[in-house]
Amino acid sequence: MSKLSIIIPVYYNEQNIPFLFDKLNEEILSNQNYDYELIFVDDGSGDNSYGELLKLKNKNSKVKLIKLSRNFGSHTAILAGLTNATGDCATVISADLQDPPGIINRMFEKWTEGNKVVLAVREDREESFAQKLFSNTYYKLMRRYALSNMPEGGFDCFLIDKQVVNILKNIQEKNTTIMGLILWAGFKTEKIYYVRKEREIGKSRWTMAKKIKLFIDSFLAFSYVPIRFMSMIGLIVSLVAFLTGGYLIINKLINGVDVQGWTSLMVVFLFVAGIQMIMIGIIGEYLWRNMDESRKRPVFIIEEKVGFDHE
Repeated sequence: MSKLSIIIPVYYNEQNIPFLFDKLNEEILSNQNYDYELIFVDDGSGDNSYGELLKLKNKNSKVKLIKLSRNFGSHTAILAGLTNATGDCATVISADLQDPPGIINRMFEKWTEGNKVVLAVREDREESFAQKLFSNTYYKLMRRYALSNMPEGGFDCFLIDKQVVNILKNIQEKNTTIMGLILWAGFKTEKIYYVRKEREIGKSRWTMAKKIKLFIDSFLAFSYVPIRFMSMIGLIVSLVAFLTGGYLIINKLINGVDVQGWTSLMVVFLFVAGIQMIMIGIIGEYLWRNMDESRKRPVFIIEEKVGFDHE
């Protein structure tokens, strides 16, 4: 019988955990088609999430807990879970119940058909217009400029074969996205579709700052567009400057018109300086990531593990 590793990153989900476990117990853990291990990764929660997880451990011996020393981010928490997974395949699902646990069984069925990667793609989402706009824009840009195999609706939940898990474990790359790495690996992929529910319990910690960081990390890790953008802007500005300079010289020689206007000169200077600062900032982002990788710090630090001793 195949073994499925179910990985759930947890961050300020104290109120959701009991309801999540009941849902899992009802729809997933009673499935006779596979054995399972349930790995919860506490990503530095400041509430009593870990205390609630310890209660689950007392209810079910197949529950395993990983407590990170601080908040490393959801993608890093997922990697921590994958690194310690022992199943023939592994799936990831959120703890806030916006993604129905029942999709795990559907993804597992697709895996048994020989698909190394199964993505749970959001067909629609019960969220605000602003949230939908940001997400849809992000995935469209990723699909067009970074990863052409990115599903149009995007995905957070997935099921991957052990072979893919081992590849992700060995990459150990910082400032990236697990979802991007899965698509980049290029294995045979199948999709299922579902509607992402509105969060009913607790408050989301997925802030705008974290969304912007994900956007930047995704493009810098998987797309050459930022560098190509710099080159194109430099070429356009140089061409405009060359044509303008040529026009002024010819106008002076033929018509004797003097070049005047300190205001227009300062506007052009500030415009070019602004472009240069943007380019320096983009280069700085790349340099920071290179320095971060070169320091060889661990991607995550585990403070405590529970339930892995017998492995």
